[in-house]
Amino acid sequence: MTPLPAFYDDLDASLAELWRLLAEAPVLRRNAFHMPALATVDASGQPQVRTVVLREADPVTGTLRFHCDRRSEKAAAIAASGRAALHGYDSALKIQIRVTGSARLHTDDALAEAAWTGSRPMSRICYGVTPAPGTALPTGDAYALPDEAEVALGRPHFCATVVTATALDFLFLDRRGHRRAGWSLVDGQWAGRWLAP
Repeated sequence: MTPLPAFYDDLDASLAELWRLLAEAPVLRRNAFHMPALATVDASGQPQVRTVVLREADPVTGTLRFHCDRRSEKAAAIAASGRAALHGYDSALKIQIRVTGSARLHTDDALAEAAWTGSRPMSRICYGVTPAPGTALPTGDAYALPDEAEVALGRPHFCATVVTATALDFLFLDRRGHRRAGWSLVDGQWAGRWLAP
């Protein structure tokens, strides 16, 4: 029988494992946490969930970064509420991670510029699509992509989004017994506790 992981009965080790998995996700494209689900609430109070690509996770600052089009509904929801949640599940590891926190859009600052510069040319094209994301189209192909030269001139509608975690949830599923831990940010420190699965 496979031995239980070191984090199984250790809150500090569980927190370290959570951040290790998130920090690896942007680099390891096949990692299950590379493309988490992002949850927001729209203007009518309805929950909305969609997949984003995790670009950076920093355990020191407790932040996660992804990119979006500033004209998108998700950008509008984040601008209005300043809140977001992310969820990922790795079926091979049997680990679920949930992150809740404050969210901020970066469009015309140093962080946005660094994120844009670090993006692949193919990815940059997505932020110059016309019309804006979510616009009703008469046919499925009634939109236009800019060429790479046009996108190279600037960040058309690019937005780097940073979620600063205020609550974390880590669930490990094992037939010998599940372990679920949760942390809240208290005076700049993570306060953890075991939770019923």
